[in-house]
Amino acid sequence: MMHFADSLTFSGRKVVAAWAALPFPALSGSSLHDTLSAHQQDVPWKLLSSWREQKVSCCFAQSVVLRGICKERPTSCPGSPLHGCESPEQLLQQYFHTQFPGAFSTSHVLQQPCDTQPPFPQFFSPLLTRRGFVLDKAQGYSSAGVESIPVLAALQSSPVLHPLLRGLCRDLRARNLRRWSSFFTAGVEQDDFQEALEELRTLAQCYETGFGADGSEDEADSD
Repeated sequence: MMHFADSLTFSGRKVVAAWAALPFPALSGSSLHDTLSAHQQDVPWKLLSSWREQKVSCCFAQSVVLRGICKERPTSCPGSPLHGCESPEQLLQQYFHTQFPGAFSTSHVLQQPCDTQPPFPQFFSPLLTRRGFVLDKAQGYSSAGVESIPVLAALQSSPVLHPLLRGLCRDLRARNLRRWSSFFTAGVEQDDFQEALEELRTLAQCYETGFGADGSEDEADSD
C-alpha cells in the first residue's frame, strides 16, 4: 500500500485519502453512463476519514477501482460529455477528465461484485436489490437478502488533506508534553518532536491550492 500511495504523490506530498461508494449508486437496469451522468455536480463516493466531510472540487492524482458493473457497451447519448466512450474504462476516464481536469487518473473496472453474504454485516437499505442496485421504492423482502453489491473505491491525493493534516498539527501543538513524562522516557527528544511537527506543517502546505484564509490560519497555528 505504501508503494501504491507513493505512485500517486509528488511535489513533496506523501499522503493519500481513501474514498468509497458502498454500494455504488447504480439504479436497477441503468447503465454506467446513466449513473455517471446523474453525478455531474458531485462525485458519487465519500471520504472514509473521520475528518469532517468536504466536497472535492479538484485533486492532484487518483486511482479508482469499480466492481460489479457489467461491461456491456455504454449507452450513446449525443451531447453528453461521456458520449463516444467505447468501454466502462473509457467512461470512467472521461468522467474523471470532466470532474478533475489536469489530474493524473487511473481506473480499473472489474465485473465481479463485492460479496455481501453472511458474515458480511447486513446494514443495507430496503431500496437495494439482491445484487445491490438501487430501486425507486422499497422491495418486498428484507435487506438481509442483499447478496452482493457494486463498489467503487479510490485513493486520492487531494487538497482535502490540507485541513486534515493542518488540524492534526494544531492539535499536537496544543498538547503539553511535559506532563507526559513517559513520552520522553521512551526515547523521544523534545527537539525531535518539534522537528516532526514542522515537517507535518510543511507536508500540510503541500496540499494547498492557493493563499488567503488557509494561510492566515497557518500563521495562527505557529503562534
